[in-house]
Amino acid sequence: MQVNQPIPVITIDGPSGVGKGTTCALVAEQLGWHLLDSGSIYRALALKVMKASIDTKDEALLIETAKSLQLSFTVADDGTTQIKLDGEVVNEQLRSEACGDMASKIAPIPAIRQALFIRQKAFQRHPGLVADGRDMGTVVFKSAPLKVFLTANAEERAKRRHKQLKLKGVDVKIRALLEDIEARDFRDSTRKVAPLVPAADAHVIDTSDLSIKQVLAQIMNLVEQNVKV
Repeated sequence: MQVNQPIPVITIDGPSGVGKGTTCALVAEQLGWHLLDSGSIYRALALKVMKASIDTKDEALLIETAKSLQLSFTVADDGTTQIKLDGEVVNEQLRSEACGDMASKIAPIPAIRQALFIRQKAFQRHPGLVADGRDMGTVVFKSAPLKVFLTANAEERAKRRHKQLKLKGVDVKIRALLEDIEARDFRDSTRKVAPLVPAADAHVIDTSDLSIKQVLAQIMNLVEQNVKV
């Protein structure tokens, strides 16, 4: 690959419950590319803020922390994405309620969003990047040669989420999950900043009746057609 040749990016956006995380990890693994789980960026910063006892009113320190966030994503042996912050695997910590609450406090700060935007762009390294998120194709990597948007009907996503929670011993009604998913979809698709919508040039794949293998096959076919690997 020539030095001045653009580093290719594949963006895979979509709501939760469409198989996005698993698919992105498998695509990155097959191509031997870097992986970015953008949904974890804000939570990772929140975790760092809590561990370092940073005052959320200290915007300058928050921005500096965001810019220097030592974060990496690798594909584990079981095919899941392993998230490391300062060299420590933090997948479980990022899922905590406290981490979510802190993320919601710092995410609205414009300067933080800009700092993390720059941090996300820094993941674009040779030989290429697979970017998993909600606005990767519409905001962060607008010039990506391949943009994919995964979707699935709300009922199927509620079933998948219910199955995940049952395996973890969490008892919750599918109806409640469905209502939560529908409410979140409405909020995400109608918000003024970076709404959750497919990019104009995105390839939309409905995963409702597809296995992960089938979704992966479709994306790899698109890679062959659209990306110089």
